[in-house]
Amino acid sequence: MSKADRPDTPNAASRFNEEAATYAVRGAGVPDLDAGVAAIRNVWQTLPTRPGVYRMHDARGDVLYVGKARALKNRVSNYTQVDRLPNRLRRMVAQTRSMTIVTTGSEAEALLLEAQLIKRYRPPYNVLLRDDKSFPFILLRADHDFPRIQKHRGARRHKGQYYGPFASAGSVNQTINALQKLFLLRNCTDSFFNNRDRPCLLYQIKRCSAPCVDRISKTDYEGLVKDATAFLSGKSTAVQGKLAAQMEAAAEALDFETAATLRDRLKALTFIQGSQAINAEGVGDADIFALAAKNGAMCIQAFFIRGGQNWGHRSFFPVHTTDVPEDQVLASFLMQFYEDVPPPKTILTDRAPAEEALLSDALTEQAGHRVAIVVPQRGDRAKLIKQAVRNAVEALDRRQAESATQNKLLQEVAELFELPKPPGRIEVYDNSHIQGSNALGAMIVAGPEGFVKGQYRKWNIKDKDSVPGDDFAMMREVMRRRFGRALEEDPDREAGAWPDLLLIDGGKGQVSAVKSVLDDLDIDDVAFIGISKGPDRNAGRETFHFPDGREFTLAVNAPVMFYLQRLRDEVHRFAIGAHRKKRSKAIASSPLDEVPGIGPARKKALLLHFGTARAVRDASLEDIMRAPGVSAAVAQTVYDFYHST
Repeated sequence: MSKADRPDTPNAASRFNEEAATYAVRGAGVPDLDAGVAAIRNVWQTLPTRPGVYRMHDARGDVLYVGKARALKNRVSNYTQVDRLPNRLRRMVAQTRSMTIVTTGSEAEALLLEAQLIKRYRPPYNVLLRDDKSFPFILLRADHDFPRIQKHRGARRHKGQYYGPFASAGSVNQTINALQKLFLLRNCTDSFFNNRDRPCLLYQIKRCSAPCVDRISKTDYEGLVKDATAFLSGKSTAVQGKLAAQMEAAAEALDFETAATLRDRLKALTFIQGSQAINAEGVGDADIFALAAKNGAMCIQAFFIRGGQNWGHRSFFPVHTTDVPEDQVLASFLMQFYEDVPPPKTILTDRAPAEEALLSDALTEQAGHRVAIVVPQRGDRAKLIKQAVRNAVEALDRRQAESATQNKLLQEVAELFELPKPPGRIEVYDNSHIQGSNALGAMIVAGPEGFVKGQYRKWNIKDKDSVPGDDFAMMREVMRRRFGRALEEDPDREAGAWPDLLLIDGGKGQVSAVKSVLDDLDIDDVAFIGISKGPDRNAGRETFHFPDGREFTLAVNAPVMFYLQRLRDEVHRFAIGAHRKKRSKAIASSPLDEVPGIGPARKKALLLHFGTARAVRDASLEDIMRAPGVSAAVAQTVYDFYHST
């Protein structure tokens, strides 16, 4: 099922809505096994024996679980036989009060839809892939006479060839740097390219062939692009042979400068080939996955091989895996992983995932080419699997050691700040501005698993009555908006988004501002502490401020002190980064942006004709009408915007 056919797209909406129905039996919010079974039986009576996907909802309508079935009626009936269910699913049935059913054309299609809905709703009873960051790719653009090489994340809107996924942005940057040395392709933006009248620094350090100022012909540049395409497609040996032959020819012709340049490019090629952490020669395009389990936790190690080259590896730690068989965890992980990443032709695993044939069919349908899931038993591929297994075990051991340390630190935080138990959610707040301009508040979230970056938030300061630069007023506004909304959306505190501890970057004034807001909102069960820098703003000499006025400091070498400093430094980083983005956007904005009905093309035409936005504002109606591409109606709109009383 392609993305255009999925139910969150207009093309697929009618197709699925014709077959979807919601069945509900509402009950109390308190878990009740009998009420849950009754709700499921009410749905079961009307179900067809067709493939499809079902969603279980609690009394509030939140999704508890997403599942797929070859025959919906048969699959859903299993949930009414509670004696055969594990404890995890019994708890789920007890909370179920309604179900949503979507029928599909095949079981493979149901499997694809299931993965999509799990990623969208993140239900508490499904195995979840926690790492929701998109993977970086290398993009070789094809929408310009001189194609550009660049790092890419997100939707594939640009015309060109995408190579990846890479395990991290660092591995992409390293590869692009080496590719620039090797193939001399540009990575500048089109606007930068079009406005050059002499080569930039990259040409001087031999990382670009300077097509912007005609230092290379279009034909020769196309040859470099073809070599880069061949290399990224796995034909590095052919590229190496070609460069070696060219270097020898240049040396024989006594063109030593060209020979030296080709020698440096060969060195870059050797660097890329030699930086592979594993030997994947002969594998082609493949992803390798191995699962390790220990003490109730699981780790899945992934290696990404493209064109026989290792493009990095990453460890994943799926959650909600209690009582779930390992082969089922692997199958669920693979479907969620390939929801956003195009699958290669070969997937190597250390064990057969659940419903292996169905999984292969579903990925084949998604990719548009045959996807084979293979469990190697011997040879080089089996060696790769063994290496992935070893990495999975080591990553899981490191993770559990880090978790033990983290739990100990959270216990110390609880004792330090007089909390009833170790905090499960810590929110850290900071403000950022320059003399009151582009002011915003920022929040980061941390817990037993470390930083929860998907929960980070920022607020643009909107209160016009506040004095610019008033940190106390800014903090009060952030608290009002954060907890005012929390009271509206989750007054019973069932969603798990209420903090156990607030850390405020600041001293008595900021703590007093937070206290006044929480008192006004009648919130008395959220602990908060202020952290202020010590004398001369020295790190390690911080003072901690309780709401009742008490203060204390910690030893500079205390582990819990390092942990709290790390939290504060992270909120600083996030707040300053958000402020810089906002400031850059404000600098790049134009007064013409505020004129209704003026798009980028007309704004550009007006600026090119008048030179500045102030000149547009001061122009007469007749002068505005003379600007190229500006009609009488648009001219009247611009004139009225600046001259209306």
